[in-house]
Amino acid sequence: MKVYPSSKIRNVGILAHGGAGKTSLTEAMLYNANHTTRLGRVDEGTTTTDYLPEEIKRKVTVSTTMAPVEWKDTKINILDTPGYADFIGEVKSALRAVDSIILVVDGVAGVEVQTEVHWDAAEEAKLPRFIFVNKLDRENSNYRKVIDDLKEHFGHNVAPLMIPIGSEDAFSGVVNVLTKKAFTTEGTKMKEIPIPTDIQSEVDTYREALMESAAEGDDELMMKYLEGEPLTDEEIYQGLKDGVANTRVVPVFCGSSLKNIGIHSLLDSIVELMPSPQDVPNVKGKDLIAEPLAAVVFKTLADPFVGKLSFLRVVTGILKSDSTVNNVNKEKDERYGSLIVMRGKNQENVTEAQAGDIVAIAKLTDTTTGDTLGIKGKTEPLEGVRFPEPTFAVAVVAKSRNDEDKVGMALNRLVEEDPTLKLEKNKETKQTILTGMGEQHLDITIERMSRKFGVEVTTSTPKVPYRETIRGTAEYEYKHKKQSGGHGQYGHVKLRFEPFADNDFEFDETIFGGSVPKNYHPAVEKGVREAMSEGILAGYPVTNLKVTLYDGSYHDVDSSEMSFKIAANMCFKKGVEKANPVLMEPIMNVEVYVPDQFMGDIISDLNGKRGRIQGMEPQGKWQIIKAQAPLSEMYRYAIDLKSITQGRGTFSMEYDHYEDVPNQIAKDIIEGSLKEH
Repeated sequence: MKVYPSSKIRNVGILAHGGAGKTSLTEAMLYNANHTTRLGRVDEGTTTTDYLPEEIKRKVTVSTTMAPVEWKDTKINILDTPGYADFIGEVKSALRAVDSIILVVDGVAGVEVQTEVHWDAAEEAKLPRFIFVNKLDRENSNYRKVIDDLKEHFGHNVAPLMIPIGSEDAFSGVVNVLTKKAFTTEGTKMKEIPIPTDIQSEVDTYREALMESAAEGDDELMMKYLEGEPLTDEEIYQGLKDGVANTRVVPVFCGSSLKNIGIHSLLDSIVELMPSPQDVPNVKGKDLIAEPLAAVVFKTLADPFVGKLSFLRVVTGILKSDSTVNNVNKEKDERYGSLIVMRGKNQENVTEAQAGDIVAIAKLTDTTTGDTLGIKGKTEPLEGVRFPEPTFAVAVVAKSRNDEDKVGMALNRLVEEDPTLKLEKNKETKQTILTGMGEQHLDITIERMSRKFGVEVTTSTPKVPYRETIRGTAEYEYKHKKQSGGHGQYGHVKLRFEPFADNDFEFDETIFGGSVPKNYHPAVEKGVREAMSEGILAGYPVTNLKVTLYDGSYHDVDSSEMSFKIAANMCFKKGVEKANPVLMEPIMNVEVYVPDQFMGDIISDLNGKRGRIQGMEPQGKWQIIKAQAPLSEMYRYAIDLKSITQGRGTFSMEYDHYEDVPNQIAKDIIEGSLKEH
């Protein structure tokens, strides 16, 4: 592939609600640019960008994939992203690399949940955008109704640039309302046809609205428009181009990816209206090539055969093949060979990548997603990728004991590839916990681990790290005495057990007269600490406890550190029984972010989970609900929240404190624990 200058590059993310046809649109673009010889289909598993076995099996995109399209001497770097909420991390990484997006909308369903989520993400990132209304060949599709839906949700900067000819089965072409030209498609060729007379007046109406949108950001054009002077096509195009770059205008296109209608017009408009890397408002006027090299890694792929692939956007300067770059974040040099342009799973090499381009590099040793690559001492760190916190956890166990080490290695590689995964070893429950964005996300991760690394695991709901403590005070003595020829064993302790809120554990002694010599006190403390690792109710660690050694006795010959450790251990188990032992559970601080209309349902659901509402903060049409709830009730909350809010809600959660488990629930937990043991 040839090297393209910044002015001839367009970086475009394709975003949509699942099933709206993002991947089919990408496929149609590749086909029309003659990068493929036939239109691949998601249903048949033959598309360029959905090539992973998990994607072919499920018929959904799960990983952002590159698909450069060369069109009219311009390189359009397409990033085809997943449409389901579980894979929002892939969308976030793509948004760090692109300069604009195409939001694909189903011509039957209109605006859906993820349409709104992606629009909000584009708004937050101030990214220019097009809307492409797809599937207009489908039964019950309705372009005009979708336009109304778009304006209702996203405002009146939504401006139709194309209108369809015919509908449903009779959908056959599109009209560009700016140029007043109509087109249909024959194979990969676009053919101009007359505008049907029955939509001529509609074309005029939409053109008038488009002229107004184009003139809005330019005082001279607006004056000319208001005075009734017609704007030239060039003036409208320039007004639209500026409006798109400043997110003031969102042009709407239409078509059918599967019938290959409307794709040429969309590709033409990407080249003509979308900003190049040097036309983006915050860098306009700068010479990006003259700046020191700076590139940000926005995605990492781990492959057991090829190794690690790092995808990066060159922000300034020129990146050349067979070179050394400095990882600014890690302060380490990285030597590499080829620069790779990926189109799905296919690779092409390039000699260099200029500012604004997107390439991949294999086998960077220390580099991970979010790192900046550049020149030591000259390149400043760039902003990385802001990923959402994972919230759905499972415990992972190798099916075969022989695979335990391989599972750890495989999981670490997958976490490196996907920053929305988190891996930890819970010291209290001794479980390996994998946390992701949802059930489907983790299911696919487990599948991928089996395919890539050949290891099988089972998953389960993580155990709750319960703890035990006491609410009363008690004293107990225990004498450990054993005689069996030669030296015997003798240790005698009297211990006081008290609640201790200030710390997990404190050991004290108030021995007078040497009834237990000082050299045995550490053994007593050690015996207590060992006993605390397994409480008497359900075997959970004991905490918030003060133990005082206040008396005892020893034997000149038979006493030893071991004897006193055993005595303290046994005294603890008997003494805690008398001090009103209770079971405690972790309580989490929870913040739920939901649209207004779901607030009542969320509060009701949290109350049903033994949650306590702490407060609410309005944010426009959204609410942040703050609550505290037991961890045991929150393990599947990611699924429940998705169900209640139709996928719109998000939440975060962090540990706050432990408190007593209600009696009946504690009784059930204790019974269950005793059965396990």
